[in-house]
Amino acid sequence: MTEKQISVFLENRYGQLHEITDILARANINLKALNIAETRDYGIVRILVDDVAKATDALIADGCVVSVNPVQVVAVPNVAGGLNDVLGKIADANIDIEYMYSTVDGDNGNAKLVFKVSDEEKFKEILG
Repeated sequence: MTEKQISVFLENRYGQLHEITDILARANINLKALNIAETRDYGIVRILVDDVAKATDALIADGCVVSVNPVQVVAVPNVAGGLNDVLGKIADANIDIEYMYSTVDGDNGNAKLVFKVSDEEKFKEILG
């Protein structure tokens, strides 16, 4: 399933992640997934939320630099080999994974895998 992911660009300094979660908490936004990628000078926080428009508006209003991009989300049974099966299908289809991260669905215990891939249509065909 395709979802919209918000990427927030941060300075690499103390308290930045807290500032982002504080903005979202004050806007009553629920985080569904979060990933942090960092370099020496900056970081990128990638998040899935329950209300993309409201979250984006709140972050921009507070001066954050954000972008919204589609990602593919796949529910996988949280068992040994679950990730391996999905990655095998992706590899067999010759789809490049630009990045991925995961979270656990609290309602049913499935792992949710979040992918940014080179070919979204082919990805949806094999895993949709």
